[in-house]
Amino acid sequence: MDLFSNVNDDKKYQPLAERMRPKTLSDFAGQEKILRGALGKMIAQGQTPSLIFFGAPGTGKTTLAKIIANTTESNFVKVNAALSGIAELRGIVKEAQDQLKFYRRRTILFIDEIHRFNKGQQDFLLPYVEDGRITLIGATTENPFFEVNAALLSRVKIVRLEKLTTDDLKKILARAIEAEKFSVEERALEIIADFADGDARMALNLLEQASFTGKVTVEVLSELLGEKIRRYDKKGDNHFDTASAFIKSMRGSDADAAIFYLAKMIDGGEDLKFIARRIVICAAEDVGNADPQALILANAAAQAAQFVGLPEARIILAQAVTYIAAAPKSNAAYLAIDKALADTRGEVPKHLRDTHYKGAKTFGHGIGYKYPHDFENHFVKQQYLPDKKISARYYEPTEQGAEAAIKQRLKNLWNVD
Repeated sequence: MDLFSNVNDDKKYQPLAERMRPKTLSDFAGQEKILRGALGKMIAQGQTPSLIFFGAPGTGKTTLAKIIANTTESNFVKVNAALSGIAELRGIVKEAQDQLKFYRRRTILFIDEIHRFNKGQQDFLLPYVEDGRITLIGATTENPFFEVNAALLSRVKIVRLEKLTTDDLKKILARAIEAEKFSVEERALEIIADFADGDARMALNLLEQASFTGKVTVEVLSELLGEKIRRYDKKGDNHFDTASAFIKSMRGSDADAAIFYLAKMIDGGEDLKFIARRIVICAAEDVGNADPQALILANAAAQAAQFVGLPEARIILAQAVTYIAAAPKSNAAYLAIDKALADTRGEVPKHLRDTHYKGAKTFGHGIGYKYPHDFENHFVKQQYLPDKKISARYYEPTEQGAEAAIKQRLKNLWNVD
């Protein structure tokens, strides 16, 4: 026993985030898709493979590892990759062997910041992970496919933890408020949940700091956070105004303005998926066939931004935004589908109807259909629209960018303006 042993044992001296750390899966907030799947079932049955949890700070990587250890009744050993060497790992492996031999108890080795392990440290663990002497659970905020060597990756399951939602954070905060008997204004609770941006640890730390003054109010938070409270409010008018200005700037071919509003949304903590969806929609709605590459780039950027995450995702989104803003514009495809949706009456001509079932031809289905590939230029004139819509025009290509060539091709084929 030392001078500080009682202090360390007393929970009241622990940070709120540590005191509120869930002990069971039922108390764990967020990551429902993962926990409802195969991994959740394995944990509940007391079985778990070696894992690497990949996700932003405060998403529950350490907490979930401890819950797994509790649920599987395993010995839990935590090390920090930046501070641990092979000598320490060798001692942990020896203790794990003893735990298994004498107590039939498995050891979960939790390595925080596993991306900082060098190749030698990673290679040292391989045989012990492979033969089951230790169950490895690594945690990293960096993409493990870039930072962890292939040999170790082949022996673990990668689990990506998503940022917690605002509702997830509210549940976590509500649980802490009830346990600690805090007095908190509803609007202040929302601000904390929004400001924490998916980080449960940050949310609980902020709640604890604000509670030292008594009741947690908007005024207390404003004083505590100062300039850190953004004017960009994800739930207020400014959110929708900024998103509107962002889209209109891309549509209006002002790359500088579009980048400004992109930066404003990123700085304000906007969800990357929300931003990416706006970019993809703009590529189809406002650029369209004037530059078909825009939609391909926008979709690739949306996927890459989710894969890489911030801060690097800002570069990917910026590339897509500037391309779309600078691209030629056409909303002809957008107008075509809306016009057709408003005018869907009319039966399919018999020669175009399905013939892939017995007796179809007795109804006249497919009779008279001309297979375009049998003709010169793989094209032949025939009726495709219903009789009542035979003269309807929905898609009217513009002279913008690549769409001008599309317009000329259709004109040459059908002899229409």
